[in-house]
Amino acid sequence: MITTKILINNVEKVKAFSSIVSQKNVDCEIVEGIYIIDAKSIMGIFSIDLSEPVELRIHSDDTSILNTLKDFIVTEA
Repeated sequence: MITTKILINNVEKVKAFSSIVSQKNVDCEIVEGIYIIDAKSIMGIFSIDLSEPVELRIHSDDTSILNTLKDFIVTEA
């Protein structure tokens, strides 16, 4: 499993992120606090607080998916 932090803090980013993840044949989850949301569900994504980075869990060991999501990945200082 791959885990990273992402920031999708506006409508356009949510649409783009959801589009990319939906094309992948892997299960992905967004974790925000106690909530675990299907990353392919645009309505689910809008139901959580997106003002801060959230955790993305990708149920795969193929790190090439991170290249397609590089615009959303944040590094912690």
